[in-house]
Amino acid sequence: FILKFNLNSFEKLKKNMPYNEIDFNHKTILITGGAGFIGSNLAFYFQNNYPDSYVVVFDCFRSGATFANGNLKSFGHYKNLLGFNGDVICGNITNKTDLELLRNYKFDYIFHQAAISDTRFYDQEIVMKTNVNSFYDLLKIAKQDNSVLVYASSAATYGNLPSPQTVGKENPNNPYGFSKYMMDQIALQYARENSEMTIVGLRFFNVYGPKEYFKFNTASMVIQLGHQILDGKTPRLFEGSEQILRDFIYIEDVIQANIRACNPKLNGVYNVGTGNPRSFQNISDILQKELGTNLGTEYFPNPYDGYQMHTQADISSSEKNIGFKPKVSLEEGIKTYVPEIVRLHGIDIS
Repeated sequence: FILKFNLNSFEKLKKNMPYNEIDFNHKTILITGGAGFIGSNLAFYFQNNYPDSYVVVFDCFRSGATFANGNLKSFGHYKNLLGFNGDVICGNITNKTDLELLRNYKFDYIFHQAAISDTRFYDQEIVMKTNVNSFYDLLKIAKQDNSVLVYASSAATYGNLPSPQTVGKENPNNPYGFSKYMMDQIALQYARENSEMTIVGLRFFNVYGPKEYFKFNTASMVIQLGHQILDGKTPRLFEGSEQILRDFIYIEDVIQANIRACNPKLNGVYNVGTGNPRSFQNISDILQKELGTNLGTEYFPNPYDGYQMHTQADISSSEKNIGFKPKVSLEEGIKTYVPEIVRLHGIDIS
């Protein structure tokens, strides 16, 4: 009964009421990284809600190649796009020839999600070339086509600064966070020089929800702990996990932020979180409640030095300038997500 109820909730969230007054029907929309977690959810948002929109997904897709740390180079997966009926272009944002394929279109909206997003990949040259150099190319396309450009920034720009994390106070402590910080500076300067353009960056906090499965071991703790529990294993957390707080945000609210960002009061960079941090222990407890288990918790020492203990998005400017108001609590998000976690349990991840 619980799973049936949750599945019904998930179905309701799959097709959403419009988040602003923009009619995306008959508009041409580019989503870079469109086979990834957030990108594929965006693709289906437009397909489900604006059936006459023309959506183009650009993604290099998963090759199985890994970085030196063992994490995948690309999280894009064709299974995230099963049922998608728009255009799909396989290409790399760092490849000029691949980007030329986009010249066959004139885009009204660009959602730039493609990036190296691994916070524990430390090759600065590769991260900067992929995330920063390619951003100049996307900005040029947006200017040429007179496109609205909404791009993915990151809460990693804040590093280990104390909460609440506030735009204008940044201190990235890894190449990924620095690359996103530089993208923000480039975007702000570009917007100043091209005042007719709409350019908005969104700093996502800890996003979870459907279509993250193929991120493998960089997927959220929600699905990782969920699958531990479904394996019959006691969920494992760092010692003191009840005091490790993160701003977890459900994918539904992330899509809301992207859509609202298309019509901002001001160009800029905006936090996308709930403003309500929760603990890893909360996640484990909610999952066990929804899955009907009572496995307890196994604790082990935190192996990371300088581990961030608290994140909390200051969303005041997001509310004021793009009208973003998170709607999904952690309890509701996990409850909605559980049927998908169950469905994916044991499915081949290759």
